Amino acid sequence: MGALKYAIIGVVVAVVVVAAALVLLLQTPHRAPVQYLGSPSGYEAFVPNGQTIDYNGHTDPLGNLIINNGTTIHDVVWDGQYASTIIQNHNQIVQLNNQFVGQTDPINGQQYVPLQDFYVIKGQVPVQQVTINGQAYFVIEANNINPADIAGFYTYQGWVPNFVEAINTPGTYAAGIPGNSPVYDWANITGTVVYQTQLYEGHGIGGGSGDLLIEPNGIIISYGVIPSPSGSALFNFISPQQSYNPST
Repeated sequence: MGALKYAIIGVVVAVVVVAAALVLLLQTPHRAPVQYLGSPSGYEAFVPNGQTIDYNGHTDPLGNLIINNGTTIHDVVWDGQYASTIIQNHNQIVQLNNQFVGQTDPINGQQYVPLQDFYVIKGQVPVQQVTINGQAYFVIEANNINPADIAGFYTYQGWVPNFVEAINTPGTYAAGIPGNSPVYDWANITGTVVYQTQLYEGHGIGGGSGDLLIEPNGIIISYGVIPSPSGSALFNFISPQQSYNPST
């Protein structure tokens, strides 16, 4: 009888151990080897969508990854350095959009537009394909990226892919604009975003704003700079060293 008792106890313990192992296995994301997306000499961008996911015991932002060739990868997790900063920055932009979009720019008379934050990475992006609760994701291994190669920006939400294309186009350069520039009077989104990024800066998003990307074909994209992350490898876009004069 005693032997039977111990045998039953042993079976119960074994079942509990197996069950615990199965639970742990189900909770552990399936990981593929790290791969590198993009070009070593190009620029890629993570665009948060406002959603978050619990991954590796903490909360990470979800979004899309735009590769230097224009390809967009969906269901991307930013894991590691700056994860909480990106969530905070994005929430600030959303709050400011809720406050100002639909109001009128006092200089050019146009309505403010929704702005979007995004995070440019210089060079290739290390990612892993993982499965969490049956859903496939690409996880950016941000701790494996040099902090100097990451910087945050914001612009009109419809221009983010254009911004990525522009900075990957040879001959594109960044320029600041003086306070009396006629660009503020332009009755289009370019003129609106120039003023709107400065408005947002004054309401807490910080950083340098009212900058322009000038493409070789003459297309102009106005944008703002987020103070963190602010990697030095993107200094030319963070702190333009020339001013834009539309008369030249």
